[in-house]
Amino acid sequence: MSLDIFAARPDPALLDLPWSVPLAQWPEDLLAALPRGISRHVVRFARLSGGIVAVKEIKESLAREEYHLLRNLRRLDLPCVEPIAVVAGRTDGEGAPLDACLVTRHLQFSLPYRALFSQQLREDTADRLVDALAVLLARLHLVGFFWGDVSLSNTLFRRSAGAFAAYLVDAETGELHDSLSDGQREHDLDLARVNIAGEMMDLAAGGYLPEGLDPIEASETVIGRYRHLWRELTEDETFEVGERWRVDERIRRLNALGFDVDELEISTDLDGSSMRIQPKVVDAGHHARRLLRLTGLDVEDNQARRLLNDLDSYTAATDRQGEDEELVANDWLTLVYRPTVRAVPSRLRRKLEPPEIFHEILEHRWYMAERAGHDIPLEEAITAYLRDVLPGRPDEQAVLTTDEPVPPTVEGGCP
Repeated sequence: MSLDIFAARPDPALLDLPWSVPLAQWPEDLLAALPRGISRHVVRFARLSGGIVAVKEIKESLAREEYHLLRNLRRLDLPCVEPIAVVAGRTDGEGAPLDACLVTRHLQFSLPYRALFSQQLREDTADRLVDALAVLLARLHLVGFFWGDVSLSNTLFRRSAGAFAAYLVDAETGELHDSLSDGQREHDLDLARVNIAGEMMDLAAGGYLPEGLDPIEASETVIGRYRHLWRELTEDETFEVGERWRVDERIRRLNALGFDVDELEISTDLDGSSMRIQPKVVDAGHHARRLLRLTGLDVEDNQARRLLNDLDSYTAATDRQGEDEELVANDWLTLVYRPTVRAVPSRLRRKLEPPEIFHEILEHRWYMAERAGHDIPLEEAITAYLRDVLPGRPDEQAVLTTDEPVPPTVEGGCP
């Protein structure tokens, strides 16, 4: 067998994987039994160079197209899995050709929607999944990406300070354009409506859908939230010249949604009686970028917002509002954040990412204070959380076993 490995930075360990064996027959000792979504292709999670990769068996032309598309999306700083390589030229022991494989890096602390719903999510938690998918779709459409197969199955979710961040995991049907027409966006929305309703019905049939959550309404909710977000991101807004504060209000609304405004187009009527404002370049990650600049912490945007709120509280509590923001942030990082996450025993650190643990400790502290009727020291909240809450959480870094229900007809999951 003469393998053809196409990669930007080839990992020599790729040669050690059994490429002459059909992916469905790979030995168990090479595999990591991570939760898998539903896929039309065979997908397996394998150990590679101390980490875990997802391997999808697919036609070579499709594998190469998806590899390049994922690389381009990552260059645009969009949330998607990282492509590692395309392995082609595979043959079995008798010389018969085998399909190529697309190899992507496993996204740590991420779960497919079926694994999340198998934990018996509340209805409001399911709503947050819907919100995350709507934000992801809007971000993709802003840069001209037509997905072509919008669904929960083609998405991975990571916890983000009580909400979720959604990541594109399957770009096989995608296309990247300079911009999308309204018809292309509507086609993606039609696909989302049908696919999500079907996935929710499947969950309902298995008894995993929260009571009171209607599959059709859930799919329509995604569409409604996408449309609201898209209007906020792209529509013109007209106001009187004397209402210039509306410019700042528009920017604040976009920031609250997690988006930065890099450029605005502002124009006035011929008689100068009114102004029109439209965001020209809109990017996501406002809070995450601010936290990264201040502390070096690279986290999800909702997590960043929660950590920044605690930083602001620390600034007020220490009466340092007039000091240099970066100096205060460094002290908060040294005296508050790092000691908190270091207090987590090593055996529990695979449960959640450190920023999510920090967020949950703050939430637990708030609930403790509400019950007690007075403020609770952070150290007391840390002790209570590590004793009563975190040990019962499932490992979400890279679990080795899973009780996730997978239909018997499913051969694999999306990488």
